[in-house]
Amino acid sequence: MSGRLKVLISGTGFAGQGHADAFRGAGAEVVGIVGRTPSVVEDVARTMGIPYAGTSWQEALDVCQPDIVSIATPGGAHHEHIKLAIEHGCHVFCDKPMTTSGETAVELYELAQEKNVKTAYAASFRYTASVLHARRLVAQGAIGEPVEVECISHFNLQREIPFGWSHRKDDGGGRLNNNFPHTLSIVTSVVGDTILSVMGDVRDDLGKAPIVEGVHNFATRRDFIPEDLDDPSLQWGESDVEWSYTVLAKLQSPFAARPVSVLFKHGGLVPRFHEDHIVFYGTEGAIYLKGHYGTGQLSFWGPDETWEDLPLPEDIAASVPDVTGDTEQCWHYLARELVKDIQGETVEPYPTFREGSQYQQIIDVIRSDAHWTDVSDLS
Repeated sequence: MSGRLKVLISGTGFAGQGHADAFRGAGAEVVGIVGRTPSVVEDVARTMGIPYAGTSWQEALDVCQPDIVSIATPGGAHHEHIKLAIEHGCHVFCDKPMTTSGETAVELYELAQEKNVKTAYAASFRYTASVLHARRLVAQGAIGEPVEVECISHFNLQREIPFGWSHRKDDGGGRLNNNFPHTLSIVTSVVGDTILSVMGDVRDDLGKAPIVEGVHNFATRRDFIPEDLDDPSLQWGESDVEWSYTVLAKLQSPFAARPVSVLFKHGGLVPRFHEDHIVFYGTEGAIYLKGHYGTGQLSFWGPDETWEDLPLPEDIAASVPDVTGDTEQCWHYLARELVKDIQGETVEPYPTFREGSQYQQIIDVIRSDAHWTDVSDLS
């Protein structure tokens, strides 16, 4: 394949602009961007130097003739845009969640297989430097056989964040759609991607949020929190998604004889006391990653039975894109892998619509709330 790959972006907010930068960093040409509001998409296109701006996805596909589309809108808008793009013969880079249901996610995965297009699913925090380091250490046998993984995070999000897509199931909201795919991808990248079984519990401990006009960028939504929440004229929207979850899973690992037990514990609205973290426990040691997505310092527990902070190997440090922000680094990494793959270069396996459809089905299972055993009548 000769020439630069052409990319069309769906979405004008933090993710859309971040995806555009990531593909430019990978050597592709961003030829167009599509959004809902004409003034917003035109302003973003002008600011970023993107030649085409529009509000019709089909028209943009016809005019721009992209090789790749990048889907950076809330999950509720993914299905139709992705379907049209695949039928147009485009490769697809899609942020999480893939869609709003396992059924539609499977449909898109099968369509991509049928049309022979490449896909990338941006459950992409598996590409932080510390996670890449942990993956290497586990593969080298540093902790023996992995037996258990613990993923703990508490975000303490403001309850007054304006009502929007993150509060609505049909728009791809909920903490399972927007936090869980990253931690699940991290764990599978380190210990093995065969997910054997899963169960969980979810809780909506928010209930409602104020309705405020003018919120276009997810990253700046806090700036729109009303000053007077007791204003009688203020309208409120009802949440129908989970803001906290607890998930248990068993994974088959090529590095262990028995399934690995995994705990995913996330509280979206509650404060943390100790640090958020991800820990990989093995028969001969353990690896601790600081931070809710394991982006911080890696510490190792080995034969001397003490925790030691390990330096990052130089080659791993060099492999991480030199851009500001963990989210942005991971988008750049995955976009680079997809571009290389399309161009015929050999790359390591990366998350695709196979994982995206699988994760969406797992989220449906967890949300089904079919995992409790009534013991109230036990004597």
